[in-house]
Amino acid sequence: MDVGQLNRLLTSALCMFSFAGCVQAVPPDLLTALESIDQDLIALRAPETAPEEYGSFVRQWIALKTRAELDDDLIRWPWETSELENELRGLYVRGERTVSQLHDRKVARQQQAQSKVEGIEDRLFHLTSQVGAIDGRIVLGEQVVQTHHLVRQARSFLEAEDYQRALHLAEQAEQGLMDQTTRLVEELGRYADPKRIASWQTMARQTIEWSRAYQSPAIVVSKAERELTLYLNGRKVLSYPVRLGFNGIREKQVQGDGATPEGRYRVTDKRGPGQTQFYRALVLDYPNAEDRRRFNLSKKAGRIAPGRGIGGLIEIHGVENESAEQTLGCVMLDNPNMAALFERVTVGTPITIVGALTKTNAVALALSSLTQQREEI
Repeated sequence: MDVGQLNRLLTSALCMFSFAGCVQAVPPDLLTALESIDQDLIALRAPETAPEEYGSFVRQWIALKTRAELDDDLIRWPWETSELENELRGLYVRGERTVSQLHDRKVARQQQAQSKVEGIEDRLFHLTSQVGAIDGRIVLGEQVVQTHHLVRQARSFLEAEDYQRALHLAEQAEQGLMDQTTRLVEELGRYADPKRIASWQTMARQTIEWSRAYQSPAIVVSKAERELTLYLNGRKVLSYPVRLGFNGIREKQVQGDGATPEGRYRVTDKRGPGQTQFYRALVLDYPNAEDRRRFNLSKKAGRIAPGRGIGGLIEIHGVENESAEQTLGCVMLDNPNMAALFERVTVGTPITIVGALTKTNAVALALSSLTQQREEI
């Protein structure tokens, strides 16, 4: 028996007969407290968010716990110091400090991620509302769907307390919203262009003046406001809301693009029941000489792919059936309004279709609002 073993036996024997009593070399509650610290660190995702701090704690904890297990039967006098206990208490203090720091970091990350996700949800709702108001969704295609998906994922990670991923996805969605706003401005910026608006105003004014000079009906359609106005003898006699092609907010380029053309046209035919698939229809002379000129210039400039045609058969028509919400590039009215218009219009009636008639048109206002939001990001 070595000296150490002998001392332990003597201490144990003395403790049995001593009134003062002895204690274990390592208090069990200290080991329990350190186990709790380890669990708290895991709950705070310390292995992911603070790998160095957690790695240092775990290495020391494993080493000290192993020593404590080896000395499990060791007892000592209350006044004796224990180097192992001191090291364990030091580790506990450091562990508690790390838990406190990580908790503070978690709260800060939670607030940051929550603010980011909620902000991007608000901005997405704003963009979706503005795009819906001007029927601009077709311009963005799948980008809006992808952004919605990113925002939903960010919200899921936020609720799962994975704040890093929530932030990352929210930032991706934020960049997507900025890109979509840029694309809308590029595609629809003409609605906010003073020169373009002035040109449209001139076209509409000349059409109204023609109506006055020839004491005849004339029509002006504003795409931005989705409004058709009939003039008779230069005076407004009626105004109806209209629907455009599924891509009507754009300027028509080629057949099948769903865009509603802009320009000066005339009614070439009136088609009543049995002559059209729609309730009633006014056929326009699209494409006219100006449309063909623009088409050929765009084709030469490479903006239109070879083999694409200019299209035709643009009409102002009623609804084919109750489920029809949009047309393929024409101007569509509800049937009662179409009936009233049909009776007042003759073959040869001029029809001018413009993008907008005021600087404060719906599209320009939507673009301004979205641009302001982008600048605030």
